[in-house]
Amino acid sequence: MSRQLSFRQDGTFTIVQFTDLHWKNGEPEDHRTRALMELTLDAEKPDLVVFTGDVIYTGPVSEGYAECGNPEQAFREAVSAVEERGIPWAVVFGNHDTEQRITREELIRLAMQHEHSVAEAGPKEISGEGNYTIELLDAHGNPAANLYFLDSGAVSPLPHVPYYNWVRRDQINWLVQESKRLNPAENAGKLPALAFFHIPVPEYQEVWDTQTCYGHKYEPVCCAPVNSGLFTALLEMGDVIGTFCGHDHVNDYYGTLHGIRLCYGRASGYNTYGREGFRRGARVIRLTAGESDFATWLRLDDGSVVAEQPVHHPDQDKIKA
Repeated sequence: MSRQLSFRQDGTFTIVQFTDLHWKNGEPEDHRTRALMELTLDAEKPDLVVFTGDVIYTGPVSEGYAECGNPEQAFREAVSAVEERGIPWAVVFGNHDTEQRITREELIRLAMQHEHSVAEAGPKEISGEGNYTIELLDAHGNPAANLYFLDSGAVSPLPHVPYYNWVRRDQINWLVQESKRLNPAENAGKLPALAFFHIPVPEYQEVWDTQTCYGHKYEPVCCAPVNSGLFTALLEMGDVIGTFCGHDHVNDYYGTLHGIRLCYGRASGYNTYGREGFRRGARVIRLTAGESDFATWLRLDDGSVVAEQPVHHPDQDKIKA
């Protein structure tokens, strides 16, 4: 069964998305990441925090840098600002969380040991670790919205297909069944839902190319080289109104494709690559009970709020060319 959280009495539910912390050994960069998180949490006072992958970095490093020596300790430190404030938090894993010294099974167990974690390991019979649902109840205890969490994996499982993994068919089948379970046919209408995963789906490129988007795209959409059909499944489910990913540290845009708003987070970690003048931050998401929509904005590391991001029209790239 999925966990349950509740909207506030005023009908709102606020989520802070932290992504790509890349926490390692408590370096000065990690402490800057924690300061950003503390500033954001104290300013926004969220009802839930979602870490959308690469919470820690366990991969190889350049000469002169130290690898993550203790992934369990790194993870505890990475989530501690949220845990110490008693804020419920969820997590999905990225491609760098479990490269070495720790497995996904071990890391999800560690996440679940925290008092304020609402993460779950999810069904053992499907791919990945951390496929689960959180149900949101309104102030009267009635179902009001749902949150879906998916493990988008790390690298391609097929030797002849390069680069990144994708949400697999068995996960998609499970997700479709979850949507049906949470939206019985006898109910009038479907509850709005949000989906969280680390690696973007190919439609993140399509929405930038074909629709008006808001925000920045300073690097390619580093999705899997194949399309698993996740976006099509979300369309057919009919309840998901927004998706949230990380992975690409200097992309922070969102746009609506066929009625679903595809959103990047804002990279939160300093112990990884960025872009000059592109401040670290977090994405904030606010749901309102009874509405099939959400508000979203960015909170940056200097405390500023970005409520309106730059507009990008699909014909702009043609004009530049």
